[in-house]
Amino acid sequence: MVKPEMAEKKKKKPSWRWVWLPGAVLTVFLAIAAPKIYHFGRSDQKPCQCEDLRKFSGIVEDCCCDYETVDSLNKEVLHPLLQELVKIPFFRYFKVKLWCDCPFWPDDGMCRLRDCSVCECPENEIPETFKKPLNRGFLSENLVCQEEKPQAIIDRTLDTKAFRGWIETDNPWTNDDETDNSEMTYVNLQLNPERFTGYTGPSARRIWDAIYTENCPKYPSGEFCQEKKVLYKLISGLHSSISIHIASDYLLDEANNLWDKNLEIMNDRVLKYPDRVKNLYFTFLFVLRAVTKAADYLEQAEYDTGNPSEDLKTQSLMKQLLYNPKLRAACPLPFDEAKLWQGQSGPELKQQIQKQFRNISALMDCVGCEKCRLWGKLQVLGLGTALKILFSVDGENQTNQPLQLQRNEVIALVNLLNRLSESVKMMGPTIEKIMEGQVSMPAAQSSVLQTMRDFVVRTWSRNSV
Repeated sequence: MVKPEMAEKKKKKPSWRWVWLPGAVLTVFLAIAAPKIYHFGRSDQKPCQCEDLRKFSGIVEDCCCDYETVDSLNKEVLHPLLQELVKIPFFRYFKVKLWCDCPFWPDDGMCRLRDCSVCECPENEIPETFKKPLNRGFLSENLVCQEEKPQAIIDRTLDTKAFRGWIETDNPWTNDDETDNSEMTYVNLQLNPERFTGYTGPSARRIWDAIYTENCPKYPSGEFCQEKKVLYKLISGLHSSISIHIASDYLLDEANNLWDKNLEIMNDRVLKYPDRVKNLYFTFLFVLRAVTKAADYLEQAEYDTGNPSEDLKTQSLMKQLLYNPKLRAACPLPFDEAKLWQGQSGPELKQQIQKQFRNISALMDCVGCEKCRLWGKLQVLGLGTALKILFSVDGENQTNQPLQLQRNEVIALVNLLNRLSESVKMMGPTIEKIMEGQVSMPAAQSSVLQTMRDFVVRTWSRNSV
């Protein structure tokens, strides 16, 4: 027989569940609203961080072009042309050393995804003209400014009859021996896209830490040395571009092999830092200036792969890129290199920064992921080629010191410009989505939210019976 007080307790028990059930529903409601709080209300962000994400305007710092013009030219002219160029056989195959020991520490990196590995080209796929030995060029180390003059003179023009055939010569700005063909292999870049590989952790962080702390430190706003600031901004801009590409082709669901944009990662690593976005634009304009400065040289270059129709298309697209009337009218001088290396200390300062960039290039051999190493080497070589074009030729003595580029350097330069162009193109639409609160919440937060929803549904069902 049930006692009266026990029966009374049993009658009250269901009502106790209804007391805390609204609280659970309220918790779920707050969790649903959490993405905007999570995205814009983090304690490590500036109070008005959302304002920083709005479209940039005005002149790109230290450049000769404004953000609106860059966005417009990139969307209408540069990006479409570059997208076509990098798919053409000449720019598709890149020669690279993939198996080098790290010169600074034992390689402790490990990539957990199969997408980390690189698919090398079979012998019969490589263009026959790429296999032919090239002429040996003069030592690039001789390409220095005139030290006996009071100022290190940089000219804005190059010899209009510069191209003398592809040659084998080392780039003074990069670490790799470009003439050592025995250790190099060809890679089809279209089959090995730059994307998320799962390469994270201490090994990946160590690479960027070494680049910034030892070779490319961030200088205070009052730092007088413009050249060192330029190096920092170039590396920061390249870093931003790499992060954007990783986030734009991200493995969201490994079990189902689902790839898509990860706006949360893109925002956390780049977009919420205005300086990183600005440095991306700066690097884009810097590399674009190198390409336009070498326009006559690149127009005359031999884009020979043994496929006449494709080679003619390459020449046509290159001319459209180099001499586009919209580009020349709107942004004729993207970056003015003549203002650097001035004064008696110019040559010494250039050698110092050149050494720092070579160290950065050498650090690419410490990347513990094949595909990351491939794209790291390509883009650092591309940036080193831009530096070589802008700063390694003395305009006062062009006949004795003409510009000479390796075929591999031109391939790296154009592919780098395309990477930067893609990153800049993503800025507008991505920022708009973030401003609209369309950034997806992290997987862990989503999992917790789903668990809470299921819990409330089960409880509601039990109490409704």
